[in-house]
Amino acid sequence: MSEITPDLVRHLAGLSRILVTDQEVEQFAEQLSLIADSVATVSAAIEGGHVPATSHPIPMANVFREDIVEPSLTQEQALSGAPDSGDGRFRVAAILDEE
Repeated sequence: MSEITPDLVRHLAGLSRILVTDQEVEQFAEQLSLIADSVATVSAAIEGGHVPATSHPIPMANVFREDIVEPSLTQEQALSGAPDSGDGRFRVAAILDEE
């Protein structure tokens, strides 16, 4: 059993500047004890079982596809639906007050 006492909860609440009632102190002491005991149980299981530390539970692999050149639109085809174009580019209105 962990050493989470009502006095410790009151002390931590004071350091945190949190107002707690006596009922909340008792409730928090029980809950924090349960949490601390659970962490201790998991830690003991890991230490005893020689479980290696992992950064990810499943092996990671590259998910990108091969970069294969495929036929696409020509410049003229791409610009054919544009409302305005010039010099092989889309022409749009200036948005930064630049010419």
